[in-house]
Amino acid sequence: MRVLARAAAVLAATATSVLLVTGTAGATTAPEHDPVFTPAAGTASALVTKLTHSQASTRLRSSGITWSSSGNCSDRSKPNCTSFDQVNLTTIQGAQTLKSATGCALNVTGGTEVGHASGTYSHYNGYKLDFALSSCLTNYIKGTFTAIGGNQWRSGSGNIYYLESNHWDVTYYNCGGC
Repeated sequence: MRVLARAAAVLAATATSVLLVTGTAGATTAPEHDPVFTPAAGTASALVTKLTHSQASTRLRSSGITWSSSGNCSDRSKPNCTSFDQVNLTTIQGAQTLKSATGCALNVTGGTEVGHASGTYSHYNGYKLDFALSSCLTNYIKGTFTAIGGNQWRSGSGNIYYLESNHWDVTYYNCGGC
């Protein structure tokens, strides 16, 4: 029984290191503030791993995923750039999972740069990527995922693929089975 009690104490200590409590005195706050969604005081939120542009680029390149920007830049503060600064690790892993599952050429055209819609699960907060249209990608998404209306499809893992006029806007709630 003592071993189980110690194991429970270790798990409890470990669990607090992966939770973020906001709105209480002396609590750690999120690295970026979302003006649209602010958790209530004392609300626990899962801590996400953020990547630098370089870290994300290395991961994408290793999977054969390309990226481009109309401004040929990666500055997060410029809307014509494609930046991965402060992207969630699970978002990049989700793109890697998509590449592996589809076998399609993937080109990211939008990341965490300013100029996208706001919200909790936004580009700026690291949850979304835009992909260039291709018949390979479109056929895979429409043939594999569940249509949920409004030009949107939901993957088995719950990620949302939204077909906009000239790209796929993907919201990664998780890595898609990585």
